[in-house]
Order: sequence, then structure tokens, then C-alpha cells
Amino acid sequence: MGDLRVRELDDAVMMDLRDRAKREGTTVPGLVRRILTEERQRRRNRLIEDLDSLRDSIRAAHGELPDSTPGIRAERDGLA
Repeated sequence: MGDLRVRELDDAVMMDLRDRAKREGTTVPGLVRRILTEERQRRRNRLIEDLDSLRDSIRAAHGELPDSTPGIRAERDGLA
């Protein structure tokens, strides 16, 4: 696991983090870890939604594309 040290953080931000951590029954480092992890997951979920939307728009424009696996497998095995 990596370490992160943030310097020159605004006092008001640090106070907000301390207050929130106390309310949520955790530490400031624990809170920051959770916030960063949730943000990473949120971005990942957004990417998945965007890719699903792209797939749906391609299907709407071109229909369901055939499975190319058998042809690729036959070509790989020298049968084509």
C-alpha cells in the first residue's frame, strides 16, 4: 500500500475533516482513505455506465453483431 502526505492543507479543510471523522466514528486518515476509495469507485462506475451506453448506441445503429469467436478460433487453428 502506498502512503500519501498532504502538506499545507487549509486549516478550515482540516477542521472539517476532523469534525466529520469524529461524527462518523473514524480517524482523519480513515476518512480520507474512504473518500478517495469511494471517488475511485464512483469514477469506475461512471466509466462502466458510459461504456454500456456506447454499446447500446452501437447496437441500436447496427444491430447485434455476430460472435466472431468461432472464426477467430478456426483461423488460429489453421482451419479457415
